[in-house]
Amino acid sequence: MTVSFDTAADLAPRILAGERRALARAITLVESGRADHRAQATALLDRLGTEKKALRIGLSGTPGVGKSTFIESFGMMLVGLGLRVAVLAVDPSSARSGGSILGDKTRMERLSREPAAFIRPSPSQAQLGGVARRTREAVALCEAAGFDVVLIETVGVGQSETLVAEMTDLFILLMAPAGGDELQGVKRGIMEMADMILVNKADGDLKPAALRTVSDYAGALRLLRRRPQDPEGFPKAVPVSALAEEGLKLAWEDMQSLAAWRRDKGHFDRRRAEQARHWFETEVREGLLARLTQDPAIRARMQALGTAVAEGQAAPAAAAAEMLAELQR
Repeated sequence: MTVSFDTAADLAPRILAGERRALARAITLVESGRADHRAQATALLDRLGTEKKALRIGLSGTPGVGKSTFIESFGMMLVGLGLRVAVLAVDPSSARSGGSILGDKTRMERLSREPAAFIRPSPSQAQLGGVARRTREAVALCEAAGFDVVLIETVGVGQSETLVAEMTDLFILLMAPAGGDELQGVKRGIMEMADMILVNKADGDLKPAALRTVSDYAGALRLLRRRPQDPEGFPKAVPVSALAEEGLKLAWEDMQSLAAWRRDKGHFDRRRAEQARHWFETEVREGLLARLTQDPAIRARMQALGTAVAEGQAAPAAAAAEMLAELQR
């Protein structure tokens, strides 16, 4: 069955008008791997341009920390402040069908009913960093549709979170109350990328443990070298409770303060420019890799050289050099 899409000329004005159905169809279009759909998606993104800029917030955390609960409470709070919020929840993919497993939209019932909110679960399809390959394009579509804040929920800590940082303005790490052993288990690289660490579940019997954890993370952050894009006091650790909806406004004020400081100092626009260059280079690399599977002659030569390497008839480096030389002809 062939799925038909509206043309870029049809979708663009509807997206700019904030039509949610058009936005959903456009995201489906950019996620498609078909060559004709990719061409339509490229034309659509080019037509929409890059004038509107939402605040892009990446959110990561270990499974069970309460990311979906936090996003729903945080999103409801932002909607209450008069903001339009888009949530791109990147689900783990089924190894068999490639589809989403967790279905985050079903776990954010209140937020999904809000007219000012848009939730889109997308299968990660085994992408590193828990980010779907076309998430960045989905972010651009949400910006064009007039959303003020775009939240990107990743699969979780443990893979390369660099991809999250390469498409967001703020990277937030959500953690649960923990002891010293758990703190030692947090990778330094993730700590260095985090703009803020939010310790969730700071309520009830867990509140004392959460406050101790905040103190532990604050101490760990002070040991890291201060980054030029951070004002005094950042990165920081703060307690929040998604369930009790406590600390969310203060966390939002901190995020706004950090984003405003970066804009004033020029870090914000410079970072956006660096991200655009990074994703341009990524698209070029992905296109070159696609040639290895799409061109029958190249694919056959790859298989032949791969077999030779597996049987010990050729060294991996020599076979790779031969393949690259043939691609340059």
